[in-house]
Amino acid sequence: MQLDIVVGFFLLGALAQLVRSDLRLPTGLYQSCVIFLLLAIGLKGGAALSTYSASTLVPQSLAVLAFGALLPLLAFPLLYWVGKWTRLDAAATAAHYGSVSVATYAVAVALLNARGIEYEAYFPLFVALLEVPAIVVGILLARQSAKDAGSGKLFHELTCNQGVLLLIGGIVIGAWAGERTAAVMPFFGQLFHGVLALFLLEMGRVAAARLKDVKGQGAFLLSFGIFMPLMGGVAGGLLGSLLGLSMGGVFLLAVLGSSASYIAVPAAMAVALPQANASVSITLSLAITFPFNVLVAIPVYLAFIQHWS
Repeated sequence: MQLDIVVGFFLLGALAQLVRSDLRLPTGLYQSCVIFLLLAIGLKGGAALSTYSASTLVPQSLAVLAFGALLPLLAFPLLYWVGKWTRLDAAATAAHYGSVSVATYAVAVALLNARGIEYEAYFPLFVALLEVPAIVVGILLARQSAKDAGSGKLFHELTCNQGVLLLIGGIVIGAWAGERTAAVMPFFGQLFHGVLALFLLEMGRVAAARLKDVKGQGAFLLSFGIFMPLMGGVAGGLLGSLLGLSMGGVFLLAVLGSSASYIAVPAAMAVALPQANASVSITLSLAITFPFNVLVAIPVYLAFIQHWS
C-alpha cells in the first residue's frame, strides 16, 4: 500500500503544529488554493459532460442524490441513541457526514491520476450534488421548519457559498467551453498536484490543532469518526458497482461516501441550526475523519477495489 506524495505534506503540516512551529500558510494563499482546486475539479468535470448522454447522467445523478440523503439517516441514530447527543447536535453533525469533503475527493483523484487509473470524468457533478441533500435531511431531523431556519438565508447559503458556487461555476464553464478548456488546462491541470500539496500542508496543521477538542468524548468521537466513514465508504462502493461504474468510479464514490464536509455544511448549519454545537461537528470531520480518510481509508479502498475487481 503506497500513499500519494501529497499525503506527506499533510503529515508535515500536522507535525509542525504538534511541535508548535510557527509554520502557517498565509490566509490569501490558502484561499487561492481553495479557489484553484474547486475550479480545476469543476472545469475538468464540466468539459466531460458533453460526451455523456442524459440517459446515463440522470439516473446516476438521482441515485447519488438519494445516497446523499441516506447517509445522515445512518449517522443520526448513532449520534442520538448511542452517543446520547441532543437531537440538535446529532442532526447537525449527521448532515456533515452526508455531505462531502472536496479536499478528500481531490486526494483520491490525485492518487488515481498518479496510478494511471481511469474514472468517469463527470464525477465533479456528483460532488456538487452531494452538498445539498444532507443539509436538508439534517434540518428535518432537527425538526426545525424551513421558516424557523430562515429559508431565504439558508437557500442563499446552500447555493451561493464559495464551495458550491465555484464548483458548479467550473462545471458550467467547462460544459459550455468543451474542448476550449484546453487553453487553461496547462494551468489548472499541470499545477493541480502542487497546489493540492500546499493546501494539505495547511490542512494538516489545522487538523492537528483540533485534536485538543477531542477531550471529554474522545472514545466515542474517535469510534464514530472512523466507523461512520467506513460505513459510508462501503455503501458508496456498493452503489458504484450497482450503477456499473468503472473501477476508478467505484473507488471515487466510496471516497465520497466516506468523507465528511467541514466547509459547506458548517456554513449552512450556522444559518439553519445556529444553536447546534459547531465545534464538535468540525472536530469530528476535520480532526478525525479527514486524516483517517487521507492516511488510511483512501489507499485501503483502492487496494481492496483493485483486488476485488
